[in-house]
Amino acid sequence: MKKVLLLIFITSLVHTAVFAQQDTLKLSNNDVIIGSLEKMDRSILTFSTSYDDSDFKIKWGEVLGLTSEQEFIISISDGERYTSKISSVDGKDKVVSIDNNGTPMEVSLDDIVFIEPIGGNFLARLTVDLDLGITVTKANDFQQITSNLSASYLAYKWRARGLYKTVLSRQDGAADINRMDAELGGDYYLPHDWFANAKAVFLSNDEQLLDLRSTYQAGGGYYFIRNNSMFFSANAGIAFTKENFSSDAPDRNSTEGYVALGFNKYAIGDLSIQTAAAVYPSFSQSGRYRIDFNYDMKYDLPLDFYIRLGLSYNYDNQPVEGAADSDYVFTTSFGWEWN
Repeated sequence: MKKVLLLIFITSLVHTAVFAQQDTLKLSNNDVIIGSLEKMDRSILTFSTSYDDSDFKIKWGEVLGLTSEQEFIISISDGERYTSKISSVDGKDKVVSIDNNGTPMEVSLDDIVFIEPIGGNFLARLTVDLDLGITVTKANDFQQITSNLSASYLAYKWRARGLYKTVLSRQDGAADINRMDAELGGDYYLPHDWFANAKAVFLSNDEQLLDLRSTYQAGGGYYFIRNNSMFFSANAGIAFTKENFSSDAPDRNSTEGYVALGFNKYAIGDLSIQTAAAVYPSFSQSGRYRIDFNYDMKYDLPLDFYIRLGLSYNYDNQPVEGAADSDYVFTTSFGWEWN
């Protein structure tokens, strides 16, 4: 009998703890969902429930209220970060109360950039996109494959990201075309919308006779706009570039500065846009400069599938002999996003 009572007592405690941890979400159509807030990033709230195996992906603009006893890392558009529970404010839609060093503070949901549960596992913070494009035509036996793999990891004070893009093209009567873009780096967030960043950028393309260009850069920047639907930033710093060519041209090393702009726009319905441009003036090669430009437009489909349109452009005002001064690639692809 004592064992039965003990089992009932433990079961009750577990049930009470689980119930107490349930998060409440109110949507713009006045629906109320009970479950667990997994994260909010890039204007998308991920919310899990006990009655559905799949997580709900909800546009942040559709949320009217949110209450949770979990501890979160909450980032605000002014660059400040708080560790707090979160609760809706009675009588005020899209306004929540969080803790500011022991003092309750009201915050508009529109001013929240991201929400991350403390202690969230590695996979919960990781987002991966994988897409593929294939073109086959009978004329000249033309075949082209494009692929794009990108990933980002969000932590309390920093975000890491990486990407790998390839274009492989074959056609009768014409030279093969091979191109590869890759990047690995991250940002460390500082107070008041400042950040430090470092990354490695790799490029290989036949048009500029580049067997491999490797650029390693570090610097700092500032977010002019940073909210749950748009980022606009500028950054600058120092870079070192090493180039190997597929021709007989000798390898080149260059010490450079760089100035870059980044623009990300989310929540345009199911559409998102990401643009990045960078200029690299050389300190070690007189008069030389390079330009890198990337544009991606992504349209979300059901079940986490999407269509992507992309443009990459590279310019060098002092290419090696026999090489073009610029190269660009325009791609369309179909993909899937994980997490």
